[in-house]
Amino acid sequence: MLTALFADVHSNLAALQACLHHAQQRGAERLVFLGDLVGYGPDPAETVDLIHSLGGAVVIKGNHDEAIEVEPKLRDLNDAAYAVIVWTREALSANQRRFLARLPLIVEEQDRCFVHASASRPEKWEYVLDGAAALRSMQAAGVPYVFSGHVHHQVLYFETPAGKTASFRPLPGSLTPVPRRRGWLAIVGSVGQPRDGNPAAAYALFDDLAESITFFRVPYDHRATASRIRAARLPELFAERLERGQ
Repeated sequence: MLTALFADVHSNLAALQACLHHAQQRGAERLVFLGDLVGYGPDPAETVDLIHSLGGAVVIKGNHDEAIEVEPKLRDLNDAAYAVIVWTREALSANQRRFLARLPLIVEEQDRCFVHASASRPEKWEYVLDGAAALRSMQAAGVPYVFSGHVHHQVLYFETPAGKTASFRPLPGSLTPVPRRRGWLAIVGSVGQPRDGNPAAAYALFDDLAESITFFRVPYDHRATASRIRAARLPELFAERLERGQ
């Protein structure tokens, strides 16, 4: 089955629609959202409604999603991110907030694990930034494949024959074999706010039968979304990030 993996949509409806269309054109049969549906962007209600409407999709809770429901948690975010969360809470209906509140922190299946941050204490929102953090997540999951977001970059970690953890940044559009005899942790990148200098939206396709993964970048009108952030009077920082891709 071909599974499309999306993370860190961050209320960016145009980027989400572009990635969904791209994945559907390539035959995606299953959709997985790895957390942070909201935050930063101008379209929280529309984003939540679209994802909620996708029957059968796996949807994971991210730290920005949690911040909508738990007021004290907001102070874990910086002032600009906090301001957007306060605005987002007002923009969402009670049903939309309830949908976010009920999302699971982690979903574990026979050979794979879906989590926003690390499978090791997912509620702590640890950033997987190096091999040691990747290994902790992989060991906690105890399955061949771990898929996550939170970092806003596309990175693939794997166990070497020597038992160490290595990583590389995948080339967009290039199929990468991921044989299940090894352990793998894929950070699929951010749909709604990439931070690697490329403003194109990011997502990945995982083929469990072929044991392969392909990372993609999908251009969309990021300048229009930046303009909508400004029109909503959200912090200028987040409009500039979309324009710079970082």
